Amino acid sequence: MTDKITVAGVTVDTRHWIGGERVASAETFADVSPIDGRVLGEIARGGAPEAEAAVAAARDAFPAWAATPRAERARILHAIADGVEQRLEELAIVETHDNGALLRSHRRGVMPRVAHNFRFFAGWLSALEHEDFDTRGHTNHVSWDPAGPCVLITPWNAPLMLATWKVAPALAAGNTVILKPAEWSPLTASLLADIAAEAGLPAGVLNVVQGYGAEVGDALTSHPDVRRISFTGSVPTARRIAASAAANLTPLSLELGGKSPLLVFSDADLDLAVDLAVEQYDNAGQVCLAATRILVEETVAEEFTRRFVDKARTLRQGDPRDEATDLGPNIHPRQLEKIDGFVQRALAAGARAVIGGHRKDGLFYEPTLLTDVAQDAEIVQEEVFGPVLTLQTFTDEEEAVRLANDTRFGLAATLATGDHARAARVSARLVAGTVWVNCFFVRDLQAPFGGSRQSGVGREGGTWSFDFYCDLKNTVTAPKGWLDHG
Repeated sequence: MTDKITVAGVTVDTRHWIGGERVASAETFADVSPIDGRVLGEIARGGAPEAEAAVAAARDAFPAWAATPRAERARILHAIADGVEQRLEELAIVETHDNGALLRSHRRGVMPRVAHNFRFFAGWLSALEHEDFDTRGHTNHVSWDPAGPCVLITPWNAPLMLATWKVAPALAAGNTVILKPAEWSPLTASLLADIAAEAGLPAGVLNVVQGYGAEVGDALTSHPDVRRISFTGSVPTARRIAASAAANLTPLSLELGGKSPLLVFSDADLDLAVDLAVEQYDNAGQVCLAATRILVEETVAEEFTRRFVDKARTLRQGDPRDEATDLGPNIHPRQLEKIDGFVQRALAAGARAVIGGHRKDGLFYEPTLLTDVAQDAEIVQEEVFGPVLTLQTFTDEEEAVRLANDTRFGLAATLATGDHARAARVSARLVAGTVWVNCFFVRDLQAPFGGSRQSGVGREGGTWSFDFYCDLKNTVTAPKGWLDHG
C-alpha cells in the first residue's frame, strides 16, 4: 500500500489521522470513483485498535483544548476556513471524483459552505451567552461546558459539508473529535485533517479514522470515554448505534432518512412548483431532504405533469466534471441496484413510469416519475435515495395533509401555494423538522435542523448545536452579603 495517492493532480494521504500523526493499517479497502469505476486508491481500513487509539488521543487532548479561551478556538476555526478557501478547487475536484456529485456545485456552493460552517460557529461561539436571571434575589448563570470526545459519523452524499456541519460546532464548543467518514467517499476528510493541522489545531483535537461501518464504528460508539455521538445516515444503522451507545448512556444526535412530500395546491404558481419538483433530482436524487413524494391538487395535476415532463426531459446526465451536466452518476453499484429494485417492484405492482424507469450505462439512472401508486406502496413509504419521484393527487387541504404525514418519516416538507393563510395552516399541521414554502433547500446555520419520527433525534444548528455538544450548567449564586453574619 502506498501512503499517498494522486486524484486529478491532488495528493491525498490514505492513512488515518490520529493524535496529529498519520497512521497506517494492516488492511485496506479500495476507493472507487463512480464516474468511471476507476480505483482511486487503497485506503487504510481501521478497526478496534485504530478506534481505541483515536479515542485515547481525543481524551488526552481534551483538557487543554477545553481550557483554550473561546477567542483562540475561534481564531483557529477561522484559520481552518481560510485553508478550505485556499484549497477550494482541490477539495471540489477530489470530492467530485470520490462521490460523483457535480463539480460546478462543489465549486460554487458546497465548498464555500464548508468554509462558512467553520466561520459561522466560530462567530456564534464568540456571542454565545445566556442572560442571567433572578430567583428570589439569587443569580442564575447558564454556561456551556465542553462535553469531551465526540464521535462524528458522516454519510457519502455530501461528505465534507456534512462532516464540517458537525466538526465545526464540536470543536468550537471545546470538544475533541473522532471523525469517521463514509467508506464510499473518504478522501476529503483526509484533506480536512491536513488543513486543520496547518491551521494550528493541536494534535489529538481532530482525528480521522477510516474503515467499513461496524468494523470501526462499533468500537467508537460503545467506548466509555466518548461523550457525544452525532450520526447522519440510515435508520437501521442508527438503531445499531443507539444500541451500542446505550450501555454508556452516551447522548446521540441522529439525522436519518426522509420521504418528504411536496404539496402543490391549485393556487400555486405552477412554473415555480414544477421547478421545485424537478429540483428534487439534484445530486442524482441522493439527498435526504428531497421531496420525493409529489402531491398535486387534482384540478391542476394534468397540467402540472405535462410541464414537469417537459422540464425534466431537459436535464442532462453525464460526467459530473462537465459544466453542462445536471445529473451525475449514483455513487456505487450497490446503490444503483437498490434504486432499480425499488422501481421494478413498483412497476410490477402496477405503477406507471411517466418518464424514466430504467438504469443506463455506468452508474446512471434515468430521472423517473411514477404515478398510479398506492399510499401504502413500498415506493411511497420507503426511502429510495435516487432520482425517483412519485406523483399522487388530492382533492382538498385535509387530504393533502393526511397523505403528506402518512409515513414513518418527518424530515422535511415543501409546499407550493399562493395563499398565505393556507401556507400557515398547512405548515402548522405538517410533521417535519423543516418546512419550505414556495422554496427549497434554504438553510441558515442559526436555525434548528433535524427530523421528527424516524427521521431523527435532536436538533443541531445555532445554539442548538452547542446545547448538544456541551454540558449545560446553571450556577446559582446567593445575594451579595450572604457571608455576613452581622
